[in-house]
Amino acid sequence: MNLMLSMKVILCLSLTPTCSAVLPLVINTWPFQEATAKAWSTLGSGGSTLDAVEKGCAQCEIQQCDGSVGYGGSPDETGETTLDAMIMNGDTMDVGAVGCLRRIKNAIGVARAVMERTKHTFLVGELASAFAENMGFPAEDLTTNNSLGIFTKWLTDNCQPNYRQDVSPDPSESCGPYKPKTTLQQIKGHQLINIHAHDTIGMIVINQAGQVAAGTSTNGARHKVPGRVGDSPIPGAGAYADSTVGGAAATGDGDIMMRFLPSYLAVEQMRAGVDPSTACKTAIGRIKQHFPYFFGAVICANTTGSYGAACNKIPGFSKFPFMVSNPKSNVPIKETVDCI
Repeated sequence: MNLMLSMKVILCLSLTPTCSAVLPLVINTWPFQEATAKAWSTLGSGGSTLDAVEKGCAQCEIQQCDGSVGYGGSPDETGETTLDAMIMNGDTMDVGAVGCLRRIKNAIGVARAVMERTKHTFLVGELASAFAENMGFPAEDLTTNNSLGIFTKWLTDNCQPNYRQDVSPDPSESCGPYKPKTTLQQIKGHQLINIHAHDTIGMIVINQAGQVAAGTSTNGARHKVPGRVGDSPIPGAGAYADSTVGGAAATGDGDIMMRFLPSYLAVEQMRAGVDPSTACKTAIGRIKQHFPYFFGAVICANTTGSYGAACNKIPGFSKFPFMVSNPKSNVPIKETVDCI
């Protein structure tokens, strides 16, 4: 262990309540235990941090974690499920991302293919799906009986709730097709969303050498306007990794959170010497200044193995669960943090 890393460990142990100062480390949003276990076993069997992030997030895609990751969940206004994902290499700062991916189940795998098989960073929509098929990913129907049932009920309820505003007919009472109103009215405030429809998996993996990777995968906001891409695949918003510092990942109301790049802000806080818990709180607090009732959480980890999390307290959401695996436990452990 070099002198700088030794000093970081000592500082971590003395100042950070949630600090573990143990590597390697896997940490991910929400109590998605099998995703954590998959990433941990991948790392333990000699896989890279990128391998661990990809396999861990892919496990959630396969299991359709909480209905908010992978196929068969969060249908848009047309009933279609589309996927967003990203992966970031903290050694090279390379990123691969996909948004509004159609007909391809393994979104995090396609994101990695974008990073490794192209000189681009972000592919979206139908042509992202064409790229995926060219790379050997099978095209499959992402609709299930569950997603079809969610969509059918939404239609029966006059398309409530939805994300339209300042259109005609009144989006709070009826379905489209919508047309813009002749005069644009002032937005009356941030709409409260269904907190159970935004459970993106965000994952950070740090190996014994301090190499960092991070990634995300989600099927986005339920009943979203077709074509919508949230914060999850955006570097610095959904996740960020830098092997000289650490990583962060976010979950929640992506339309709000992406405007503040909370994952990037948290990593920069840690770069300045702030412990992970405080860094996460700073990122949440920045958003809270402008949108006090937003739904969201951030996880953070630095290269000593110290980690933390923070969330915004709103009705029905006062604690945030996340998963951790490191040599102290050697198995995934669920932890929770009180929201601020």
